[in-house]
Amino acid sequence: MKKVIDRKRAQEIINRFPEAGVLVVGDVMVDHFIRGKVSRVSPEAPVPVVDVHADHLLLGGCANVINNIYAMGGKVYGTGIVGEDDMARRVREEFLQRRIDPSGLIVEAGRPTTLKTRIIAHGQQVVRFDRESRHFAAPEIIGKILAYIRTLRGELGAIVVSDYSKGVVTEELMAGILELVSGSNIVVCVDPKRSDLSLYQGADIITPNHHEAGKAVGFDAPTGGDIIKVGETLLSRYDFKSLLITRGEEGMSLFERNGLKGSEIVHTFFPTEAKEVFDVTGAGDTVIGVFALCMASGASFKEAAAISNSAAGIVVGKVGTATATRQELKKIL
Repeated sequence: MKKVIDRKRAQEIINRFPEAGVLVVGDVMVDHFIRGKVSRVSPEAPVPVVDVHADHLLLGGCANVINNIYAMGGKVYGTGIVGEDDMARRVREEFLQRRIDPSGLIVEAGRPTTLKTRIIAHGQQVVRFDRESRHFAAPEIIGKILAYIRTLRGELGAIVVSDYSKGVVTEELMAGILELVSGSNIVVCVDPKRSDLSLYQGADIITPNHHEAGKAVGFDAPTGGDIIKVGETLLSRYDFKSLLITRGEEGMSLFERNGLKGSEIVHTFFPTEAKEVFDVTGAGDTVIGVFALCMASGASFKEAAAISNSAAGIVVGKVGTATATRQELKKIL
């Protein structure tokens, strides 16, 4: 951290967050947590009976990225697809409570709002069940999303594409976004979910985790020196300006093009800053949200990676899908 950015420069970037406009586009989800304890087995089947004592809903998927940017005090916008159901109403309410424009939530008839329900007993997940559709969004729905993005073009410093493979991020959407930002200084950041990264060609930065990055080049679970081979291979193969591989408890690796022709690839490793890792759930959403916010605030790729690594260090020290605040980030810097 000290080698990449000093405290004064980091504070300068963070102080610009309230003026930095970031749009998040992708798969809107709701995370439903049912918590309880198990003291007996069902007489009907050999399964545990969970006595429920808590039940709560959180923004998930690209909506969690939006929530992370909001928690950091950024000027955030969101767009994606929801259904005609109670969960869609809940997401709109959550947006309005945060003073986030809900008009980017596009309704597709017949598609449910993605809902992931986890039943947790004694700190362990017993079962998860999903209500969702993974079919690709219709062209007219993608057209509505792009039309919404077009209205914001002058407000944005960065766009986050948060792909959870629920059918929103298509070739048409990516092509439309890249066409909209052409000739501007808007930075396009992608959190991918598929192994074929060619879909995201032309993005400024892509942020897979080490499993996703390894899969894209045929490695099962790369570690150590393998990560460097994977990063260099991906950046050589695809037309990204940079690549940020999140490595869970280890930290993250940034790969950038260097030289006049961009033929040289430079690797910078950022070790985790968490004192103790409790839960890495949602840390990737924090990384890309804060990274995009930093880029919209005038940071370089290295500076944005250093600051987002610090933010990730905060959230992995919390239990559950958590966010970090601007005050927490300033404090640890």
